[in-house]
Amino acid sequence: MNYLSKRINDLEESATIAMARLSRELQEQGHDIISLSLGEPDFVTPDDIREAAKKAIDDGFTFYPPIAGYADLRKAISEKFKRENNLDYKPEQIVVSTGAKQSIANVILSLVNPGEEVIVPAPYWVSYSQMIQLAGGIPVYIDTTVDNDFKPTAQQVKDAITPKTKLFIFSSPCNPTGSIFSKEELKAIAEVILPHPQIYILSDEIYEHIRFEADHESIAQFDFIKDRVVIVNGVSKGYAMTGWRIGYIGAPVEIAKACDKMQGQFTSAPCSIAQKAALKAVSTEWSHYEFMRESFLRRRDMVLELMQDIPGWKFNKPKGAFYVFPDVTYFFGKTDGEAVIKNATDLCMYLLKDAKVSLVTGEAFGDPRCVRISYATSDDILREALKRIKESLAKLK
Repeated sequence: MNYLSKRINDLEESATIAMARLSRELQEQGHDIISLSLGEPDFVTPDDIREAAKKAIDDGFTFYPPIAGYADLRKAISEKFKRENNLDYKPEQIVVSTGAKQSIANVILSLVNPGEEVIVPAPYWVSYSQMIQLAGGIPVYIDTTVDNDFKPTAQQVKDAITPKTKLFIFSSPCNPTGSIFSKEELKAIAEVILPHPQIYILSDEIYEHIRFEADHESIAQFDFIKDRVVIVNGVSKGYAMTGWRIGYIGAPVEIAKACDKMQGQFTSAPCSIAQKAALKAVSTEWSHYEFMRESFLRRRDMVLELMQDIPGWKFNKPKGAFYVFPDVTYFFGKTDGEAVIKNATDLCMYLLKDAKVSLVTGEAFGDPRCVRISYATSDDILREALKRIKESLAKLK
């Protein structure tokens, strides 16, 4: 008898976490696995941020913080929004959570009623769809392709809107594609949503600092729509602080209050010491950490150059984040004499077995034509991984 709830039985495991776990299990069995599956910077958190955490311990910050986060951190985030984005968010419009993932869940659970629709451009970050379904919402996907840089047009967004639409959710820079929306593209989408007062926008900007060819643009910059925009951000990617688990939102006051209420019943505030580390991070001019972006840019260019030598892959030039998301349909129907590649999932499992390289199937991101490659690791590891992939793919006929 299955005694677990329908809710948990219907919930899918995160594909990125599942592939990372499988890679670790194979490594523990003695296999030489290269994992390009997790979106995690390989840098240790910078010294000044770690020192701030140590000081917080010595200063006795060991008690429950306020649910929405320490006042000084929310003030620093408010100042960061103004300094870096020219956006005005007061501290009471900010809620600090245990990672951007919890921030997104808080917003969706606070806004979406059962039966309401959420527009999601595909490819999308793996957890969007599952969070929407947990809230009882209905994901409405907009299909994009590598040919249009994996970005939906304003007309596509308009066509997806129905009387049941409650939320539009997207990321820029995008996980998994690395695509970035321009100011003009964001304005066009905002203008399409404007006539529908019941629709809110969740803008996932966690990769804000990892961009290569354009300034960061936020859809919240347009005053005519800002009161219906929630920005989600955090310190994991731009400051190499994945393990510290600090994310935050900038939102209309009533939504911030709702997220505070939601969080108060689930986790309460995030770790006090991690908050003090985040305070140091967001209070510092990001140019201080520019070396990380420069490394990611070098790695991107190297990976794209190596991928040019692999026949059959079709890919765009990512302008941000640290992923490449190639279309691999060329290999569908091919075989090495044993395995037959029917889809992207089959290709990922083939490469894991034959090349000992772990990737994530695009099916997890809403695009079964593609796979996601993370280049958030060292140059030597990336070269070896692409060498192995090239040799394995050459066996498919």
